[in-house]
Amino acid sequence: MNVGVIGTGNMGENHLRTYATLRNHCTLVGVYDVDQLRCADAANRYGAVAYNSLDALLDDVDAVSITVPTPFHYEVGMACIRKGVHVLMEKPIAATELEAIALKNAANKANIILQVGHIELFNPLIKTLRTIVKQEKILAIETHRMAPFHEQMRNIDVVHDLMIHDLYLVHALSGKHFEELHTFGITDENPSHASVIARSKEGMIVELTASFRSTKKVRSIIILAEDAYISADLLSNQITITKRLDQLTYGYPRTSTETIYIPSYLQPLTLELQDFIDCIKAKRPPSVSADEGIKALQLSSMISDAIKKK
Repeated sequence: MNVGVIGTGNMGENHLRTYATLRNHCTLVGVYDVDQLRCADAANRYGAVAYNSLDALLDDVDAVSITVPTPFHYEVGMACIRKGVHVLMEKPIAATELEAIALKNAANKANIILQVGHIELFNPLIKTLRTIVKQEKILAIETHRMAPFHEQMRNIDVVHDLMIHDLYLVHALSGKHFEELHTFGITDENPSHASVIARSKEGMIVELTASFRSTKKVRSIIILAEDAYISADLLSNQITITKRLDQLTYGYPRTSTETIYIPSYLQPLTLELQDFIDCIKAKRPPSVSADEGIKALQLSSMISDAIKKK
């Protein structure tokens, strides 16, 4: 299967590098970017062809990763679908819900795989965490996803860029949807720091924080369950579980703590791209569908808009 990458920003580079290692699954043919100098440089590093037009690349590939800025997802995605090329679309699926729905409908009509890049769902740590919490009654979930400011982040919406990951992860971990939601944030042109407090219909409490204003990079999930306290550090790849034991010591409950280390050689992007290719070959529905991408976009847009209005 011949694959290509559209866009050579940070994520585009990651996709190129990863496809280049998947020789048993696909052949990395080429890359396209409107910045032709950057395109040529990236192509040279990963042994691909630098294409001078999008149509030329699409004529030579079966599937692509689209890693261009979000405002161009719809235009580029539609061009791929018209050419019969399968698409892995980096999150969010599109800039607006209407564009996302149009992409979904066009892909369905053309029988094209449109998979959304919710990469954390392929993170082995998250897969392990999902297995652990299946046995627990979750009372509350708290997430922190923060990064130091970089000039490249200026005017980027932290809700669509960072918090969106935790929005789909909360649902994946708990199976629950928000019923009541309160938003707070710090806004420049777009939110650069965002906090959400929400509650599900069943009473589960959720607290989410995403920020470009931190002095430290943080990726953490804390789950309070009826019989356990579970913390996950996505940077150090470890999960710590503290559980209540039946025995008492001097009249007080006893606990036990276990730490699980997830091997770092299992890279989420590698697993995601392998899955995308396997979906195409097996002609099965994508693991992260356009509908799932639309739901995440709807929720992140609602949160971002609410913060901007305050």
